[in-house]
Amino acid sequence: MEMKSSVRRVSVAEYHKMAETGMLPERGIELINGEIIDMSPIGSKHAAMVDRLNQLLSRQLDDQFIVRIQNPILADGFSEPEPDIAVVYYRDDFYENEHPKGADSLLIIEVGDSSAAFDRDVKLPLYAASGVPECWLIDLAGQVIYTFRAPDGNTYQLSGRIDKGEIANASYLDLAIDTRQIFRK
Repeated sequence: MEMKSSVRRVSVAEYHKMAETGMLPERGIELINGEIIDMSPIGSKHAAMVDRLNQLLSRQLDDQFIVRIQNPILADGFSEPEPDIAVVYYRDDFYENEHPKGADSLLIIEVGDSSAAFDRDVKLPLYAASGVPECWLIDLAGQVIYTFRAPDGNTYQLSGRIDKGEIANASYLDLAIDTRQIFRK
């Protein structure tokens, strides 16, 4: 007799309940398409890039926004990714009772080291489908920022490339970053 295997996806609500009961570790995982995924360890170059960007973004953006570092956003009922950086609209409660949704976000930044393919192939479509208007994928090794704008379904209609020495501008924020400030070598 042939046995059928089945996969049961975990919803965001179930994921939160599992966390509340201590079934999940506090860090190192994220819920993607109903699957609990182990996140890659964060190397020193990755961490330094996130810290540099956090400092630059916090200096340039006003109090209308919150810069969130490696905190979840709610993409859909089965996905709660944890982007390296999310710039979200300001709320007095700082999203204390619920994570921001894609529509609450203006810019998502993922820093790619060992996770670049996963960020591009799996997380980017989630961000587009949830209404995040702009995403940047930073290639640490190549010292390049890939930009994605104008979500339509689970894809972005516009993409671009910003090389070291150029200025990275966000479409929906008063933000301009000289890439020489983030790419050091």
